Amino acid sequence: MNKDTADIFDEKEHIKQSIIGKLQRHHGVQLQDATQLQIYRSVASTVRDQIMNRLRETRQAQKDQQSRKLYYLSVEFLMGRSLHSNILNLCLTEAYKQAFAELNIRLEDMLSEEPEPGLGNGGLGRLAACFMDSLTTLDLPAMGCTIRYEYGLFRQKIVDGNQVELPDNWLEFGNVWEVPSMEDVVEVHFGGTLEEDWSEGVRKMTHVDYKTVQAVPYDMPITGYGTDNINILRMWKAESPKPIDFRAFSRGQYSLAVEEQNLAEAISSVLYPEDNHYEGKLLRLKQHYFFTSATIQYIIADYKRQYGDDLYGMPDKAVIHINDTHPGMAIPELMRLLMDNEGYGWDEAQAIVHRMVAYTNHTILAEALERWPIEMVRVQLPRIHQILEEINRRFCDRLWNLYPGQWNRIAGLAILAYGEVHMANLAVWGSFSVNGVSGLHGEILKKDTFHDFYTIMPEKFSAITNGITHRRWLMLANPSLSELIDGAIGEEWRGDAERLDDLAPLTNDAGFVEDFAKVKKKNKERLARWFDRVQGVKVSTEFMFDVQAKRLHEYKRQLLNALHCLVQYNRIVDDPNYETTPRLVIFGAKASPGYRRAKNIIRLINSIGELIEKHPRASQMMKLVFLENYSVSAAEVLIPATELSQQISTASKEASGTGNMKFMMNGALTIGTMDGANVEMYDRVGGENIYIFGARADEVQRLYETQAYQSNRIYERNAEIRKALNMLLEHVLPGDHAAFNDIYHSLLFGDWGGMADPYLVLKDFGSYSQCQQRISRDYADEKKWTKRAIINTAKSGWFSSDRTIADYNDRIWKLDPLVIN
Repeated sequence: MNKDTADIFDEKEHIKQSIIGKLQRHHGVQLQDATQLQIYRSVASTVRDQIMNRLRETRQAQKDQQSRKLYYLSVEFLMGRSLHSNILNLCLTEAYKQAFAELNIRLEDMLSEEPEPGLGNGGLGRLAACFMDSLTTLDLPAMGCTIRYEYGLFRQKIVDGNQVELPDNWLEFGNVWEVPSMEDVVEVHFGGTLEEDWSEGVRKMTHVDYKTVQAVPYDMPITGYGTDNINILRMWKAESPKPIDFRAFSRGQYSLAVEEQNLAEAISSVLYPEDNHYEGKLLRLKQHYFFTSATIQYIIADYKRQYGDDLYGMPDKAVIHINDTHPGMAIPELMRLLMDNEGYGWDEAQAIVHRMVAYTNHTILAEALERWPIEMVRVQLPRIHQILEEINRRFCDRLWNLYPGQWNRIAGLAILAYGEVHMANLAVWGSFSVNGVSGLHGEILKKDTFHDFYTIMPEKFSAITNGITHRRWLMLANPSLSELIDGAIGEEWRGDAERLDDLAPLTNDAGFVEDFAKVKKKNKERLARWFDRVQGVKVSTEFMFDVQAKRLHEYKRQLLNALHCLVQYNRIVDDPNYETTPRLVIFGAKASPGYRRAKNIIRLINSIGELIEKHPRASQMMKLVFLENYSVSAAEVLIPATELSQQISTASKEASGTGNMKFMMNGALTIGTMDGANVEMYDRVGGENIYIFGARADEVQRLYETQAYQSNRIYERNAEIRKALNMLLEHVLPGDHAAFNDIYHSLLFGDWGGMADPYLVLKDFGSYSQCQQRISRDYADEKKWTKRAIINTAKSGWFSSDRTIADYNDRIWKLDPLVIN
């Protein structure tokens, strides 16, 4: 967005005065005496003031236009740092740049003072963050809703090759962006009993003897690019409504005095508490109900303030979107509030729910489709349990009429079955829309995961491919490439990412190809400095930068990549004439603290890296680095430097992926399976500009169904695989050999009688290895490689979250854009 010199000058002067004034008023210091943290807080406060002016205008426009509003419920929002992003979205980059220069403020030093909000873990949370950015940019009224976690997932430290989890205390110095909204505090009730009241001729349920937790909302403003619209991320904090027990405290019973407060506050203490034990599972249930109940109470109260007490029209003014199954309790909670608080009958309440709630599924993995013990729900949420029982009874009656005598089929669709509440089934039952997040994923939902639901309610199902915000992942993360693109095709792509397609013809422009390669080199040098500064690791920019960065799970197959590194090491060591393109292989991944095998794989990765580093010849051709504590800010440095992106999940397991899109947008070539959004990437760039290997989704499903796959046969026939796997047992690798033994047995014998190598690591290894050899040959031709990188960037615009959100709005939400005067 272009501004004239006079406007920029005025903005710059205002910014300078505000920063200096805030340092004096808020911190009592002059600029030359201020710490970097004080400077950061003063700059952020200046930006926040500019945002709040726009927020006031947005709220007035929403009130005047009475538009339908989206409430996007997600257990995580991986926002990343906000300061730089907000400056960019407000189109004030040049004014702040000049102000910083005149005040002698280094942007890089100041930005490092901002904590990363611990509100998310991986792709689910990052997608939700991109969605909020695009919703705001497209002027669509929306509120994101989640928990204000005191601690994030964890801060990862690698000690002796092992993952160690440390507290992620992101709120230690407060959060300059949030504003508490005390007028919207609500109560959430747990435990207790139910009493029936027939005094008015109808049954009325009363919840008594419950424990109360206060839900306190903190609002974080979300900016959009080139718009005055501001949306809100509402984060709910759990607090006890009771003060400290002074009697117990005076008696010296200090723990008892604060027991109730601690129990309440635990609900919003940690993102994803371990649920491999009863107490952890109970805490997760409380978390999910806590923030969904608080949100639904707010939605109803806000509607009534604007439109009155008649809630039949509420679905015309509000739509609730549940991002995966975690917020699924919103469905029975909305039923409860409509019946118990607002006086609606069952059929009336159900009709409102079915017009108001939409559901996005993000996984087909059985362990990720949440289930809660029925008894746990009955004890903690007695009225919700009662409502779930009635939903299940009515739904099963309908199913019996459709499938008489087919007990197993009915049980597979039931909300309550086998002693558990099946949240995915509840989400499908209660929603008017159910979507997958890529074309392939949508088909799998219809043909497999929710096949029986699809046969009886096909109108609900669709697929909308995920997207990323190009503002953070190209404009902010890769300013050098952004400036090169501006010079080549103009700035229209900044507002419309699909205009990046105008870059495609420039593969025939020798000057542009050369400049594109220079930008990649510059970004590699930046990452090399980052590794040196942050981890004390020296890397050569002459190596190919080959990256796999994502949450660690067996289906994502970091193990396939690691085993290939070990085979490559053996090739170099065993054959003095073996030559290959030198590679820096970078892993970035966190393993869930209770996921033992994932942590074993991290140990193996680091052991292979140590082995390579100690060998004089291998270390000249390979280097393996584990990027510690992978985060949004680390990704903003890593992704622009990447030349090869590894998206190698077992076909059919990755619903979409968004990391693949970020790497693609920044000019990395992809090696991947035909899984998730890789399929659509292949369709857009063409087979010559992406490296595809491995079994396809239909073949994978067939192998599971027939149980014909035997990994030990590959072990016996492939000498390279056999040698690499034997090294896991022969104490060749440094580290925890019990961990390596576990990996060996999982690949060849399986767990507790289960399928060996269930994610087909050995099955796909040969195809993967051949693909990697072709990549090494192709990389040697720098000009050809760069041209293919340009095509990837050019075709990445379709994967903008602006397109994704426009699709959601056209098909599901039906929101009208705000007009802000």
